[in-house]
Amino acid sequence: MAFLEPVTLTGSLVTLEPLTTGHHDELVTAASDGRLWELWYTSVPAPEAMAADVADRLARRDAGEMLPFVVRRRFDGVVVGATTYCNVDARTPRVEIGYTWTARSAQRTGVNADSKLLLLAHAFEVLGCVAVEFRTHWHNQQSRGAIARLGAKQDGVLRSHRRMPDGSLRDTVVFSILQAEWPAVRAGLEHRLRSPADDR
Repeated sequence: MAFLEPVTLTGSLVTLEPLTTGHHDELVTAASDGRLWELWYTSVPAPEAMAADVADRLARRDAGEMLPFVVRRRFDGVVVGATTYCNVDARTPRVEIGYTWTARSAQRTGVNADSKLLLLAHAFEVLGCVAVEFRTHWHNQQSRGAIARLGAKQDGVLRSHRRMPDGSLRDTVVFSILQAEWPAVRAGLEHRLRSPADDR
């Protein structure tokens, strides 16, 4: 059996569904909520690039390099974003949670916290990962803050690490959560989901 097998994960607010080509139109609609592709420090595909992005992720899934999901809000069934297990190291084992984006209207609603709870629980409790990694652009303060609120620790910065679509070089901030830290992180996420007034 492959280390990563497609799986549907259901939480209190969202369901994470394995990505398929059939999700294309819903992803275009979600990315258009806030025109997320216009944020220079992100890599959200524009509507005309979404089909190629989906095809690329599915090819990389078939190669065992990643496991991509769409994020579907449970109360209305609307797709509000995407997220992925990537940088897969089956021997250690460890994964990165990345390629994550959320429609603007769904941000700070608990969608991200519930998604991360599902992905982290599966990684630590089912896959047996010893660590889960997160990476983001140095200038993406919103993403850095969200990762830190999870309880992840900053490991360092990879300077001039990646070429962005506009040709600029990205400094990548690397965070991680270790297996021993997971119980406290889980408790924190569960508390945030129980407390609507919290900054989620």
